[in-house]
Formats: sequence, structure tokens, C-alpha cells
Amino acid sequence: MTDDNRFHGTDSYLTNEALEAAVNCALVLQKPLLVRGEPGTGKTLLAEAVSEALGLPLLTWHVKSTTRAQEGLYHYDTVQRLYDSRFNDGDVSDIRQYIRLGPLGNAFKSDERVVLLIDEVDKADIEFPNDLLHEIDKMRFRIMETGDEIVAKHRPVVIITSNAEKELPDAFLRRCVFHFIDFPDRDLMGRIVDVHHPGLNEDVIKQAMDAFYAIRNMQRLRKRPSTSELVDWIAMLKDMGISTVKLDKNMPFLGTLLKKEQDLVAYADQLSGGSRWRS
Repeated sequence: MTDDNRFHGTDSYLTNEALEAAVNCALVLQKPLLVRGEPGTGKTLLAEAVSEALGLPLLTWHVKSTTRAQEGLYHYDTVQRLYDSRFNDGDVSDIRQYIRLGPLGNAFKSDERVVLLIDEVDKADIEFPNDLLHEIDKMRFRIMETGDEIVAKHRPVVIITSNAEKELPDAFLRRCVFHFIDFPDRDLMGRIVDVHHPGLNEDVIKQAMDAFYAIRNMQRLRKRPSTSELVDWIAMLKDMGISTVKLDKNMPFLGTLLKKEQDLVAYADQLSGGSRWRS
């Protein structure tokens, strides 16, 4: 693998060595990359960054609780065929015109290599991950209604995200490269903020980050503020010309950081001395 084909992040997606190593390992081994991490750590955006860095098209498959692996391959539109048959609109004998390829099917059929994001795989049924990787391993599938076989021209770069809502099967884990995205430390977070808000006063950034990490270290928070929320909060401070930030009951735009009523109560309780800071 040449250095030109290695992943080093992008101008807008900053990484560390561990994440770069995981991506490049998946590229060399041609295995799916399974990424976990708390919300807001950039799991989904990683696929966009890999797509941009490698110059490959991006296909996205957002998984829901009702999603089945079959849907990623293709869908037979029986409803449209029935409609056309009823109103004599089109040649309903040609089943192929009612076959709609899914994200995985389109990735296989693509004339060029693509990046395929399978987002939040743990939302689906427990059998979904194993069924999914079975098709990826074979790099081919058959459309049962027509007998046509779709064979991949290029193995896609597969990035799978998980929010750890449920345990994934061991067989699935064995066939992936795994990486847990740690929450950014202050140094990396400072670089991320600078990308989104270049030239911002350093005192404002320091005050905002001091307050942000202090809030993240509060006890009893159900949803700690994420990177994207910090970026949004600083955007509001910048837009309103606020140059001083204090961790008090009047802290501006607190609702951009804390999104649950229980967390607002925990914040107020902390300020009043009702609980202790985490060590």
C-alpha cells in the first residue's frame, strides 16, 4: 500500500495515529472497519472523510430496527408492478424493471470502488450483522426473481458504525477490524475548534473549553455534550460577540450543550454544591 493510498484524515476531519492505523489496516486487509464511540465523536463523518481522502464515491445505508440484510442487496417492487398491471402502464412481464438495488447491491455493481457506510448496525435484529457479512464475504448475490447474479467488480471499503446499543455476534466481530474512537483530548479538540472557527480569540476558546470539559465531568449527566455541540456553542458565542464565559446559572446558550431536562437539573445542582465533580 503506497503512502498516497493511506488515510491521514482530511483538512476538516482531524484524526490521531490510532484511528489512521485502524482505517489503513482495514484497507490493506480488505475487511470491514467496525467503529464504536460515544455520539458526537465522528463515527459517521469518518466514512465521508475516507471517501474524500481516497477520492472514492460514498454510498450510505442507515440501519433501522426493522432493517434486514436483504434490503441492502435489492428490493423487488411488487407494489409498482401490481399498479402497472392494473392500469396497463408498462410491460409487467419484465420483472427486471421492478428490481431496485440497495446500497450493498449498488456497491457491488459499481464500475469503480466505493466507500460504503453502514450506519448504526446495532439497531437491527441480532441476525442482521452475520447475514450482512456473509454477503460481503462472497462479494456476490443472486436475484431470486430473475436468476441474475450480481458479482462485485471491486471490493468496497466498508465502514460500519455502532453505538453499542446491543452486543454484536462474535462471528461478526472476528471478520471486522475494530476501533473505538476516544473522545478528543483538549489538544485535539483545540485543533478541531480551530478548523471550524479559525482565528477566534484564544481567551474565548480557552474559557469555552474549560466550561465544556467541566460540564462533561459533571456527575449524573445522561447525555454529555459532544464535539459537534461544542462547535455549535462556540459559533453562537462568536455570532453574539460574547467574549467572557463563566460556568454559572447564566451561562449563555446552555441549551446548545445540554439537551435533557434532567441534565439541566444536574447542572444547576452542581453549581449549588449539591454534588461533586468527577475526578
